[in-house]
Amino acid sequence: MKTYTQQEIIAGCKKQNPRLQRALVEQYSDQLMGVSLRYTKDYASGKDVLQEALVKILNSFSTYEEQGYFLAWMKRIVIRTALNYFDKGCFKNELYTISDQPESSVNPSVYSHLATDEIHGLINKLPKAYAAVFNLRVIEGYSHKEIADILDIQESTSRSKLARGREMLQKSLRNLEERRLRI
Repeated sequence: MKTYTQQEIIAGCKKQNPRLQRALVEQYSDQLMGVSLRYTKDYASGKDVLQEALVKILNSFSTYEEQGYFLAWMKRIVIRTALNYFDKGCFKNELYTISDQPESSVNPSVYSHLATDEIHGLINKLPKAYAAVFNLRVIEGYSHKEIADILDIQESTSRSKLARGREMLQKSLRNLEERRLRI
């Protein structure tokens, strides 16, 4: 299998060259699948989102202006496709009550024992809106303003969902730490 440069792929996809479209899929699918899996609850949904996003990417080259980072452009399409899989109403209406009791912090050593799959699993256990905001802010690096635009919510809602999501993750990590200490 020949490896093409990013510029060759972009130029070929703009011309709808099937060979270079296939090269895009082969060279970027693994990275884009990782993004998709951060926003979906299971592998099958992740593959569905990726397939739909790849179609959107290949159909969007007529508007791609080659400004900025190419992979970031494709990741944004994957993220928007994954988020569209959900009912956007959940980002406004999802409720979760958090105890008013102050929680103790998580022992930093617990993080060193976690595998990537365990971290992904903990994030996936969050309510959809919290997981999406957490991924967009912490993993993807979007600002709260950008998140608010993507999800059609207020910036304050984004901040609130991030704070609650982090608190829920910390609680999950404390529970995990307690279980490991008992073993």
